[in-house]
Amino acid sequence: MTTMSSRKEGQRPSETSQKTIKVWDPVVRLFHWTVVSACILNLFILEEGKYWHRVTGYVVAAAIIMRVMWGFVGGKHARFVDFFPTPRKLMDQVSGILKRTEQRYIGHNPLASVMMLCLIALLSATALTGWMTTLDAFWGEKWLEQLHGTLANSIMVLAFVHAGAAVIESLRHRENLVWSMVTGRKKA
Repeated sequence: MTTMSSRKEGQRPSETSQKTIKVWDPVVRLFHWTVVSACILNLFILEEGKYWHRVTGYVVAAAIIMRVMWGFVGGKHARFVDFFPTPRKLMDQVSGILKRTEQRYIGHNPLASVMMLCLIALLSATALTGWMTTLDAFWGEKWLEQLHGTLANSIMVLAFVHAGAAVIESLRHRENLVWSMVTGRKKA
């Protein structure tokens, strides 16, 4: 049991018993929660094609540009080189999951990396097709509107898979991954 004399003044016992490290920088967290908020707004709240729906799409497009640039110049765990999913890394993680011996990653694990890259690609394609629907050349084109809707629905499906995987991995590794995307910290 931790006694008052063995902990620093003002610290709670949980702060001394579980060391954390900074993993997700403010840019990564801002991107993540901007996309989460925008997807909730555009998929469930705002009216399709109207002003605020389009503004939200442009915010996502700007966030993607920022995140891609940050993937080359940001901190260690923000850089694509830190988490690029190779076939070997993916096979090792899937094998580890099946055996219940998967490696814990401080940053993105290989499957999470695939998910992130897929979501960025889908978000980019959705933003592009949404913008294209505003152009005279594509005005009223049903195929483009259907493609835009299909991409948006695909984002929703992957977002639910992503959230479910975060909850499962949180339970398996006994750490709150959702909270780590709020605070930027994970257990050491």
